[in-house]
Amino acid sequence: MCGIVGYIGDRIATDILLEGLEKLEYRGYDSAGVAVLNNGQLNVKKCKGRLSVLKEKLNGNKIDGTIGIGHTRWATHGEPSDVNSHPHTDTTGNIAVVHNGIIENYLEIKEELQEKGYNFVSDTDTEVISHLVHSYYEGDLIDAVRKAVSRLEGAYALGVISKENPDKLVAVRKDSPLIVGLGEKENFIASDIPAILKHTRKVYILEDGEMAIVEKDKVSIMKTDGTPVEKEVYVVNWDVEAAEKGGYDHFMLKEIYEQPKAIKDTISPRVTKDGKIKLDDVSLTKEDIDKFNKVYVVACGTAYHAGLISKTLIERYLNIPVVVDIASEFRYGEPLIDENTLMIVVSQSGETADTLAALKLAKEKGARVLAVTNVVGSSISREADDVLYTWAGPEIAVASTKAHTTQLVLLALVSLYMAEKKGTISKEKYDEIIKEIVELPRKAQSILDNTDLIEEITEKIYKNEHVFYIGRGMDYDVSREASLKLKEISYAHSEALPAGELKHGTLALIEDGTPVIATITQSKTYEKALSNIKEVKARGAYVIAVTQEEHKEIEKYVDSVLYIPDVIDELTSVLAVIPLQLLAYYVAVNRGCSIDKPRNLAKSVTVE
Repeated sequence: MCGIVGYIGDRIATDILLEGLEKLEYRGYDSAGVAVLNNGQLNVKKCKGRLSVLKEKLNGNKIDGTIGIGHTRWATHGEPSDVNSHPHTDTTGNIAVVHNGIIENYLEIKEELQEKGYNFVSDTDTEVISHLVHSYYEGDLIDAVRKAVSRLEGAYALGVISKENPDKLVAVRKDSPLIVGLGEKENFIASDIPAILKHTRKVYILEDGEMAIVEKDKVSIMKTDGTPVEKEVYVVNWDVEAAEKGGYDHFMLKEIYEQPKAIKDTISPRVTKDGKIKLDDVSLTKEDIDKFNKVYVVACGTAYHAGLISKTLIERYLNIPVVVDIASEFRYGEPLIDENTLMIVVSQSGETADTLAALKLAKEKGARVLAVTNVVGSSISREADDVLYTWAGPEIAVASTKAHTTQLVLLALVSLYMAEKKGTISKEKYDEIIKEIVELPRKAQSILDNTDLIEEITEKIYKNEHVFYIGRGMDYDVSREASLKLKEISYAHSEALPAGELKHGTLALIEDGTPVIATITQSKTYEKALSNIKEVKARGAYVIAVTQEEHKEIEKYVDSVLYIPDVIDELTSVLAVIPLQLLAYYVAVNRGCSIDKPRNLAKSVTVE
């Protein structure tokens, strides 16, 4: 869960590396470093802390050279420290390596290398790679890297340079993202497109088991067994500004306000003018859908919450039982999966290690796998049988917002698509929901056009260390996502509960002034949820309700109301989560927290 970048060309490498790392710092930011070749010397500068610390260290002491690699780290093996920072070198100082991922058999290899006399100075798994490459090195860096990676078990994206091969940068990937940027008399590698978008829009997206030999004037791709590979150039069609803050104080706020457009971009290509759903290249037929007797939805974190909401829709529309499971737990149970199972995996990055592992297990058992992700060419998108992209655009903030709402919309479309093919939904109901889905971007915008009350409410609750979210049914699922947003960026303790469970214990924690945020949008449970609100209000809670504009009577029972436009029950989650995202954002701002890069977290979770 780190960011890597590399450059070879005629320009000063350090400048480009630092610039690229700044765009990748969302992937990890507990340490950073660069390694640059110049006049036969391999110069490495690295240190604990955010990228700004490294920049200060290099200020006035810039490393010259036109080929180099850089890294920004999220620690897995070894605490954040100068010595554990990347790049890592071999004992002789000939070879430097940057690595994103985790090497599962590093201890075994480390012991083997120590017996051969190699000395280790860090606690990382990555240092094993630099020594291992050196152990195979006989003047040919490409051959040495090929032999080294054949020994590695786990996930890795690697950038490797050698002072004895100053005209080559070697990159290789397995289960961790890596791209190659194609320039004019210069080329790049990076973990993600924003790192190099200022310099080129043409990229190769490396797949598992592929290696790139990157030179100033050319790029060659081969498999790690040496077989040449012909790659198609992917042309990036979004602007540089899409990866910048665009005048907002934080990426998270910018991405919250981008949701109407992101939702529209996700819907528009999939809903025809006559109201039919067209799901890209998804090849699910009526026969396929009729065969499914169970659906698993597997994901982590925010994506898991989207999966919980999709359960209600799939069961309601298709009459098929749905199991929603957390990916990190999925493999260690006994999932009842066979060829009659549909698995839907949801991942913003498409690189979530636990979700990818669950996907592979499901395929081994014969399940059909449909992926919902935001990243073209990601590991999950390539492994799945079918893939649907949430066209949310790049999401930089660690706390996911627009990726979540587009997941909700796309999962609703998937549910309707399958129900219509299966014949389990009436035309009237189908048409009603499609009409409502098409209106979601406009309704989302109306929420964002009226946010003054959200900021006012924030002033009253941001000092509280304990916040409770309640809801019933789909509202409880929204509450779980809202609670996660608050805790991950404001560091306040928050807890989401089914509203009906309060009386079974948690009500004891409610006292005067305790903030309780109640999502109450579902007609079937509205009256019951209102009774639960009265329970906490009677015990002194400060109650904030989120509901549709039609429920004006709720103002008699709560302290504040955040209204969303009227919308059918099945789609309230898309709108209800937006004011709750903003509430979390403003609480975090008032508490002086790091919004886009909350402590201990990173954007793309590529370790298990």
